[in-house]
Amino acid sequence: MTDTTHTATSTIASSSESSAVSATSSEPSAWARVAAAVTRRIPTVIAVIVLFAAWEAWVRIGHVPSTMIPAPSEIVQATIEVWPTLGPASAVTTYEGVVGFLFAVLLGVVIGIGLYCSRVFNAAFYPLLAAAQTMPLISIAPLFLIWFGFETYGKIVITAVFGLFPVAVQTVRGLEAVPEFYSDVALTCGATRWWTLWHVKLRVAARQIYGGVRVTAAYIFATASTAEYLGARKGLGIWLQAAYNSFRTPLIFSATFTIIAMTCLLLIAVNLSERLLLGPVGDDADPDADQ
Repeated sequence: MTDTTHTATSTIASSSESSAVSATSSEPSAWARVAAAVTRRIPTVIAVIVLFAAWEAWVRIGHVPSTMIPAPSEIVQATIEVWPTLGPASAVTTYEGVVGFLFAVLLGVVIGIGLYCSRVFNAAFYPLLAAAQTMPLISIAPLFLIWFGFETYGKIVITAVFGLFPVAVQTVRGLEAVPEFYSDVALTCGATRWWTLWHVKLRVAARQIYGGVRVTAAYIFATASTAEYLGARKGLGIWLQAAYNSFRTPLIFSATFTIIAMTCLLLIAVNLSERLLLGPVGDDADPDADQ
C-alpha cells in the first residue's frame, strides 16, 4: 500500500510539476512579497488615520457630548485607565473565542466531510444545519444558560455551534470542486477511496476550506461577547453590560475596539497558518488570502 500511495501522490504532483518549475524562476523573494503586502496596506492605514482624525475634529468642533459619541482621544484615555479590569475580561473572551473557534473548525471539517461523502446524511442534516444558523443567538442563549450555567464552557459551546457552519459549507464546496482527474489517478494507482479523500481531495480543497475558516474567525469573538452579555460571570460581554448600565460610552467603545483588535489578530493567525501549511498564494489565486 505504501508503494501504491506513493506512486499516486507522485503521479498527481507531476501533473503540475512543469508549470511549477517554470514559475520558480520568476517567483518574487520573501522580502519582495512582504514589501508588496505592506504597500497594499498603505491606503487602508491612511483611510483609518483620516477617519479617526475627522472623528476627533467633528467631536471637538461640534461639542458633541462624550455620553453620545466620545472622541478617539477620550476612548484611548479611558482604555488606559480601565485596562486593569478590561485586560482580564479580554483574556476570558479570548479564551472562549479561541477554544470555540478551534472546535468550530474541527467539527465543521468533519461535518463537511460527512455531508460530502453521504448523500443521505447531506439530505437529512444539511437543511437542519442551515436552519440552525438562522436562529438568533438571543433566542437560544437562555437554553444554553439552563444547560451549562454561567461558566465559560457554555460560551465555548455557543461559539463552536455558531461558528462551524461556514467551515462545513466551504468543506463541502471545496471537495465538490476537486477535479475528478486527481481521484482517478489515485484510484488507478491502487489507492483506497479513504486515502484519496484524506491525501488528495482535502489537500486540493484546503484553500477553499480556509475561506470558511476566515469567515468563522471574523465573528467568533463577537459571538462570544454577545453570549457573555446575555449571561456570564466574567468577560467582555459582562464588561460591556456594566459600561452600558453606567452610561460610560467611552468604555463601550473601548470594549468594542478590543474585540475588533482580537478579531484582527485571529485573522492574521489564520492567514499565517494558511501560508505555512499551504504556501503563499498569488493575488489571482485567492484575493481574500491577505484580508
